[in-house]
Amino acid sequence: MLQLIQKLNTQGRYIGDALAPLALRLYLAPVLMQAGYNKLAHFEDTAAWFGNPDWGLGLPFPSLMAGLAAGTEFLGAILLILGLFTRLISIPLMVTMLVAAFTVHWQNGWLAIADPSSWLANEQVMQSAERLSRAKEILQEYGNYDYLTGSGNFVVLNNGIEFAITYFAMLLALFALGGGRYTSIDWYVGKRFGLTRD
Repeated sequence: MLQLIQKLNTQGRYIGDALAPLALRLYLAPVLMQAGYNKLAHFEDTAAWFGNPDWGLGLPFPSLMAGLAAGTEFLGAILLILGLFTRLISIPLMVTMLVAAFTVHWQNGWLAIADPSSWLANEQVMQSAERLSRAKEILQEYGNYDYLTGSGNFVVLNNGIEFAITYFAMLLALFALGGGRYTSIDWYVGKRFGLTRD
């Protein structure tokens, strides 16, 4: 029995060392790539939003900040897919997530999607129930509601810190785990130079 447990622990470690980082990388990469691409594709609008204190973030050096955020997200996603410089790229990506959480999302609380039944609901979320109800009434009266809800229900975004902090935690795990045994370029480079254990 002890040998079976040891064998399962060894196999579990190998699977965890390979598949857990791979799963994190492949989950995060499209999310980050899309965010970076959107910023790059609409760079002037992004930079204006980063810099404007009235209807944007009011950050200094908005073009530089927008470029850093977009480049970090887009290029970081490519590196995550490859498993190349995983620990290194996780650092600026974590910084990007923290900046997003505290400059963009903090005032909206935790929830990314407004759910008035959640114990994390704040006043803004509670007000969203009325907005959603009114929107549904308008769509039922003036739109093809069955068609519009054919792929799912309507929701109100709350834009809280939930996603940014979740991505931060996933990146922190990648920083600790690395790119993954057998599933990343990092592992093979490390093995080639004697930096990776078998």
